[in-house]
Amino acid sequence: MDKSNEKRNNNRRSSFSRPKPEFDQKILDIRRVTRVVAGGRRFSFSVSLVAGDRKGAVGLGLGKAGDTSLAINKALRNAKKNMVRLKLTKNMSIPHEVTAKFGSARVTLLPNRGRGLVAGSVVRDIIKFAGIRDITGKILAGTKNKLNNAKAVMKALSGISEKYSLPVDALASNNKAQISEVAEVSSISVEKVGNNL
Repeated sequence: MDKSNEKRNNNRRSSFSRPKPEFDQKILDIRRVTRVVAGGRRFSFSVSLVAGDRKGAVGLGLGKAGDTSLAINKALRNAKKNMVRLKLTKNMSIPHEVTAKFGSARVTLLPNRGRGLVAGSVVRDIIKFAGIRDITGKILAGTKNKLNNAKAVMKALSGISEKYSLPVDALASNNKAQISEVAEVSSISVEKVGNNL
């Protein structure tokens, strides 16, 4: 009887599987932060985390709490809030070279067809979770601050996000709309001047 019960329990465990998370995540850095108050010192943890779906969406999040698990949860929520959707090519690469600077950190990303992912440190982690394959990433400045380097990478990637990279047709339609608005305003001002005369 005991063996049959064990088999049933094992079957139940094998049939039950946790749902796959929406985004993959990786902790870039955990720091213990000290704050001096009137009663003494208070310790808390600061977590920087990257999350992405490996299909063009990636985000960087920061979380701070008295417990590491709470700080990680806060960082994950913050990463989802700051998620950017990238406009990638058919080969899952970036369309053009981008360079960005944050603080003393400076990063450049170059499309590199057929070479795969060539990058190190936090640059590699962010690019990998974004799902970019053929790319070369370089940290140009001498800083070793992981958070600043990560923010510089996200700043560079935001330049090729869908929010800022509009197709040519959309840009043309926006320009036409702006020109028509300017023409309407100028015609109204001319009519007012004529009436005053």
